[in-house]
Amino acid sequence: MKRISSLIILSGIVLLGMTSCRLHGIKSVHDSETDSPEEAVRDTIPPLGFRTEDFMEEEGSVRSGQTFSSLLSGVGLSGPEIYGLLSASDSVFDVKRLKAGNPYHTYYTLDSLQRARYLVYEESRTESVVFDFDSLRAWRVSRPVERILRYNDVTIKSSLWNDMRAAGASPLLVMDLSDIYAWTVDFFTLRDGDRFKVMYTEKRCEGEFIGIDTIYFADFIRDEKSLPAIMFDQGDKGNLYWSDTGESLRKAFLKAPLEYKRISSGFSYHRLHPVHHVVRAHTGVDYAAPTGTPVRSIGDGTVISVGWGGGGGNTVKIRHNSVYTTAYLHLSRYAKGLKAGQRVRQGEVIGYVGMTGTATGPHLDFRVWKNGTPINPLTMESPAADPLKPEFKKAFDSTYVHYRHVMDSLSRL
Repeated sequence: MKRISSLIILSGIVLLGMTSCRLHGIKSVHDSETDSPEEAVRDTIPPLGFRTEDFMEEEGSVRSGQTFSSLLSGVGLSGPEIYGLLSASDSVFDVKRLKAGNPYHTYYTLDSLQRARYLVYEESRTESVVFDFDSLRAWRVSRPVERILRYNDVTIKSSLWNDMRAAGASPLLVMDLSDIYAWTVDFFTLRDGDRFKVMYTEKRCEGEFIGIDTIYFADFIRDEKSLPAIMFDQGDKGNLYWSDTGESLRKAFLKAPLEYKRISSGFSYHRLHPVHHVVRAHTGVDYAAPTGTPVRSIGDGTVISVGWGGGGGNTVKIRHNSVYTTAYLHLSRYAKGLKAGQRVRQGEVIGYVGMTGTATGPHLDFRVWKNGTPINPLTMESPAADPLKPEFKKAFDSTYVHYRHVMDSLSRL
């Protein structure tokens, strides 16, 4: 498998960003211009707002069911002190957001009393809250976040998830790619030899990976045919990625209404029914998936029926426009409050996989009609969303040429 995984700095793109450490509500007590260099160093506010080396540190983690009051009581605070601290810091930290498993650090004085003076609660990898037990106040601390440009070239051999990891990229990148190509590539039917090239920024905090930031350019290649995805924001909600011709990758319909294990039965007018053992038409696609798997509407539309469909069991039917209608069969249950006449959005959950009606196992029987005639969902050509606005075409073309040049250069490394 050909792959390239490296940290690259390129001009013309926002490649590296640094969010500086911020202390909210902290001020230096020595701002005089007459301070000596030694005094200036000594009076500089440390990252947490106090000198940790002047205290003894004890680490802990929030227990399941533990409240913030009981945590503070456990480190030695009295009832009045706890009440005073919570009252003074309620605008900084919501005690209801305390999460089991999150670490905290208690700092005790070095004298014979060993009294708890500070508590630092790690709310996330980048955000902490510092509580000062003496002054009864709290402030937030943000750790520096780097945004580093990366490039990966992955050819499918086993699965995109495994091959992406083998190429040195985070599996989270797969989730972002599946969102970008949700309307054009079925990620559950990728084939050996399919290829993804992607240029993106990842976020790191103190050297630790914390997430994918932005995908600037991606290219899906199958049978030597390229399907690029160029990020370009023209101000439209949801339309961020475009083909090389300026056509939105966001389509009127998703490629599939759920995350499934396999296609257990395809579209056919001559299928041997698995229960009745007679040849019947099956004008839909069966997606095998565990009971309870969320089922989503493939496009915006109006619910025209919610109810029992005989052999189809619990069924939801949606009219998307004057041309297309879809149905979702064998559901175990419907989305809460779903009813006929309700408008639904693309990707909205309308029910959950089951095996109601005539079924040999849990699956979704998904059907599509075009102008009243059943069509194969797997070969349906979905119309695109609104194209790029003419006034942005020149800027878009320039962006695409630049990204393509960078990607081609990297592929030769």
